[in-house]
Amino acid sequence: MPKIAAEYHTDSLLLLMADLGRRIVQADRCSLWLIDEERNELWTKVAHGVDELRIPLTAGFVGYSLKTGQPVLVEDAYQDSRFDRRSDIKNGYHTTSVMTMPMESEGRVMGVFQAINKIGDNVFFSQKDLEHLKLISVYSAKTIESAIRAQELEHKARELESAHMELIRILGEVSEFRSQEVGDHIHRVSELAKMFARHYGLSAKEQDLIYYASLLHDLGKVGIPDVVLKKEGRLTDSEYVQMKSHAVIGRTLLRDSKTELLRVAADIAGAHHERWDGAGYPDGLEGEKIPLAARICSVADVFDALVCPRCYKKAWSEESVKEEMKKNSGMHFQPELINILIEHWDEFYSCYRPDGAFVQKGLLPRVK
Repeated sequence: MPKIAAEYHTDSLLLLMADLGRRIVQADRCSLWLIDEERNELWTKVAHGVDELRIPLTAGFVGYSLKTGQPVLVEDAYQDSRFDRRSDIKNGYHTTSVMTMPMESEGRVMGVFQAINKIGDNVFFSQKDLEHLKLISVYSAKTIESAIRAQELEHKARELESAHMELIRILGEVSEFRSQEVGDHIHRVSELAKMFARHYGLSAKEQDLIYYASLLHDLGKVGIPDVVLKKEGRLTDSEYVQMKSHAVIGRTLLRDSKTELLRVAADIAGAHHERWDGAGYPDGLEGEKIPLAARICSVADVFDALVCPRCYKKAWSEESVKEEMKKNSGMHFQPELINILIEHWDEFYSCYRPDGAFVQKGLLPRVK
């Protein structure tokens, strides 16, 4: 019983209960028929020895139990006019003794539990077997009802999570309406950050958190004037101060969220310009005081900025990028992350090649 109580996936649950029923009443086969209201049919996912079966709501002993709410106990199915022989014909089986019991939950019949062909010392099912089947049916109905409710809640939770992720993606793309260059950069950085997280040994969940949270790393740039954000050439000192404020703006927009994802996004937005040596901004954090997600995003952010052309600079050569990243190990970046980058250099850099992942995903223009 404990194993059944812990199972919430309907298919597995039906198999467990069918096996339980078969053992208790000593039947060759047990199956749980459930109502498909949309198709006006009864179906069973689990019928020992066969695949899914479907029958009309009124067919056979199962249909009789469903319609009348009464159990069935017969010794020879072929001598009973209610028997529907189509299942036997289809599956090359010969049915003799049969029991059926309606499964009720909260005053409604949701299906029928059926046992076929008694095995063991007795040839036929007894009244005692029928009582046992009734107990199993009551338990099964309540368990299935709970499982269906749990699945409905799980489905709604997945829908909410999917909607949440979609809103994060849209929010991260807000900057694209002001600069396609910035928008593509955001997506490339998120892809790279997830790769770093994987090689760092983080769990799949942590990798996904960093991926989605990194989409918001430059969210604060919505507060930067176009004259600064899109300026070609070097920024003046006052313009650079304005540009640096995007870290605080992004963190401020995200920091009061109660969701784990947006809390990670706030860490990244606020700290992805901090440096391992403490010389970064806005707070001068150093070493492991910088959140790991921000450390990862920082490497991905600078790597992408060097590899790709910007309105204010040309793309660096591959060798120049590699030397610059190595040179800043232990200063700008956490050494372990630079070790990952160099060890897996071809994997990271290949994303930018003419046939690479970023070109395939439309995050870089194709070379004409």
